[in-house]
Amino acid sequence: QVQLVESGGGLVQAGGSLRLSCAASTLIFKFYGMGWFRQAPGKEREFVAAIGRSGANTDYADSVKGRFTISRDNAKNTVYLQMNSLKPEDTANYYCAAKWAPITGPTISNMTRDYDYWGQGTQVTVSS
Repeated sequence: QVQLVESGGGLVQAGGSLRLSCAASTLIFKFYGMGWFRQAPGKEREFVAAIGRSGANTDYADSVKGRFTISRDNAKNTVYLQMNSLKPEDTANYYCAAKWAPITGPTISNMTRDYDYWGQGTQVTVSS
């Protein structure tokens, strides 16, 4: 079982920045692709960003492209989401997810169903 714990959420003014972290328990963290998803009240959960095993490959939702950056530190078993130029529309609960990705298979995905483990979420609120 893989445990994922998000942190770094909070309240920020529009135009500000936050850095989310997701710490994973697994000792084979480097064999998991990682993703960030978000869900606002009354809305569907949506893809935000994903990163492959080594960190070389990334993918972003159009709504955050150019503003958010996903990265990972395999030595620390941690994935990050740097969020800049935040907008009120970014307000949501942000979830970290892990996708088993052996070297022979896909390393990255923007599909919720492809992820095997999920964190509890961390709230991000952006005020006008």
